[in-house]
Amino acid sequence: MRALKIAATGMTAQQMRVETISNNLANMNTTGYNARRAEFADLHYQQVARAGAVNANDGTVLPTGIQLGLGVRPAAVTVQLSQGALSATGSDLDIAIEGRGYLEVTLPNGQSGFTRDGSLKRSAEGLIVTSDGFAVAPEITIPDDARSISINPAGEVYVYFDDAPEGQLLGEFTLASFSNAKGLEAIGSNLFKETEASGAPVAGAPGEDGMGTLRQGYLEDSSVDAVREVTELIEAQRGYEMNAKVISAVDQMMGATTQVR
Repeated sequence: MRALKIAATGMTAQQMRVETISNNLANMNTTGYNARRAEFADLHYQQVARAGAVNANDGTVLPTGIQLGLGVRPAAVTVQLSQGALSATGSDLDIAIEGRGYLEVTLPNGQSGFTRDGSLKRSAEGLIVTSDGFAVAPEITIPDDARSISINPAGEVYVYFDDAPEGQLLGEFTLASFSNAKGLEAIGSNLFKETEASGAPVAGAPGEDGMGTLRQGYLEDSSVDAVREVTELIEAQRGYEMNAKVISAVDQMMGATTQVR
């Protein structure tokens, strides 16, 4: 019976949905995390009698035909791009992006990574790096004797010294945008890599050409809606149980068939 395989694809689909929801809930407190959503599509159909096929000698055609579906398949797990709430931290190296854009970082292999996690740190050499120690591009080094750091919405980084009332400009953060940000490849640690689907990064100054601005002393919270995720978790659980009941019902039907005398 086809129903066994069809129900099995339904259980597999609901299992993937639960795994996606589980990952969202696990990252409820991850800085700059955007929720994912599992999407599905129906499988091929077996054309027992094609619609429009001739059904009689007088040329009568079938108005609908018989098309038997063969189940469901995963189509995509997409990122729901949305701005998370901003939480004040008071740290001079914490920056949140308000609007579009990603910070660019240099990975150990020399390639570029992109992140919205603005929880930045200062290395032993004074270089501004991520929590994993990856340098933020363009590289900016803070002098050891700097008293304080100021980052304005346009990304300009100023430092202040005890013997000078005016700040000194060290450099300027840039942001990168993509024509299809949903096509970025997530590699963990709040980092993404460019792909053919995402397109090449377009660098720009914060606040210009549609780019977001920077907010010093804030971090972007996860955009996961816990209530919605729990609701979808219940729906996925019910869907899994219904497909399991189909398998149980088909098993009983097959048992009845073997008991026919």
